[in-house]
Amino acid sequence: MPGPLAGIRILDLTTVGFGPYGTQILGDYGAEVIKVEAPEGDITRGITPFRNPGMGHFFLNANRNKRCVVLDLKKESAQSACLELVRGVDVVISSIRPAAMSRLGLGYDDCVAVNPRVVYVALVGFGQDGPYGPRPAYDDIIQGLSGMADMQGGRSGPPRFVNASICDKIGSQFAVHATLAALFSRERTGEGQLVEVPMLESLVGFNLVEHASGQSFEPATGPAGYERSMVEYRRPYETADGHVCVLPYNTKQWRAFFTAMGRPALGDDARVTDPKTRSEKIGELYALVAECVAGWNTEELLAVLEAADVPNGRATPLGELAADPHLDAVGLFQQFDHPSEGRIRLAGPSVGFSKTPAEIRTLPARLGEHSVEVLREAGLDEARIEDMLAEGATLDGREGGRRAAAE
Repeated sequence: MPGPLAGIRILDLTTVGFGPYGTQILGDYGAEVIKVEAPEGDITRGITPFRNPGMGHFFLNANRNKRCVVLDLKKESAQSACLELVRGVDVVISSIRPAAMSRLGLGYDDCVAVNPRVVYVALVGFGQDGPYGPRPAYDDIIQGLSGMADMQGGRSGPPRFVNASICDKIGSQFAVHATLAALFSRERTGEGQLVEVPMLESLVGFNLVEHASGQSFEPATGPAGYERSMVEYRRPYETADGHVCVLPYNTKQWRAFFTAMGRPALGDDARVTDPKTRSEKIGELYALVAECVAGWNTEELLAVLEAADVPNGRATPLGELAADPHLDAVGLFQQFDHPSEGRIRLAGPSVGFSKTPAEIRTLPARLGEHSVEVLREAGLDEARIEDMLAEGATLDGREGGRRAAAE
């Protein structure tokens, strides 16, 4: 059965994480995604580890369900070909800065001139009306500017980065739902539009859902920062042989936890029974949790917490996720025989649709693997494609295909 976005065609001019992860989700949902790459390819193709050059692990995990075409957009013939592709798609998603896209003749006005119904999604670091608008943006920069790095330091520690490309991936989620909203609007009105998805503004709003705290009010009633998240002992707790996550949240759960730990008297403490006091003294309660679980064997502790109906979980090492019994039962991880990379394992779509399932239909493509077929579909004749190959404006990455003369 086709996915919910079957029939939607997307031209993907994004690189690294902010964009490719989002267009992969749209591809999982059934959209046909055409990924445009420069002759050197998306930079994530070269990030180790990899089995073969150009097929790095980062690329493999953010670029399935896409066809890949090479276009050197510095060349006029490639710009012209890209506009031909725009004619036949529903959505253009670009992480190239808007001023550069306009210089290439691929800005919103250029694209809407050849496709009036197009939804044009511009992924930018910063809203283009502000003073930061022209700046380049990367995950670490947005972590700093958005307050995310400051959050990791708690109340008194120095700013620290999250150990993930967190802003790229969250920004990609904003790109997905913005694209879907614009497509839904087009279904009702018949009109496409320009959609701007700024990473900084998106992440600031994301961070402040709980961390605005006392600054939600005018005048402020206290500092920013959600107290429960900022305290020292809000972390996985060390046991005798590992680490666990324990989160008593309401009064019933806190009482159940202390009873299970052999300290039932603490269940009548005001820090447990009064929600206001609990929120103010949450750091002290978390310190007690750390004290209570320190001598336990992990498996025994988890069993006791489960029996007491106290929210709990193992702090699973990244390398052991594929062995998690729940993830195995739901089939999150899927293995495939890739034509060039051999056996690979991918985390499949997590969202379930009862009638239009999301799925991995095609595996991450080699650089330029679909250049020739995509350009043919766009209406370019063989002579034009041959000329583009000869001048290095495109690249034929098919097995045995003739690659660009520049190589």
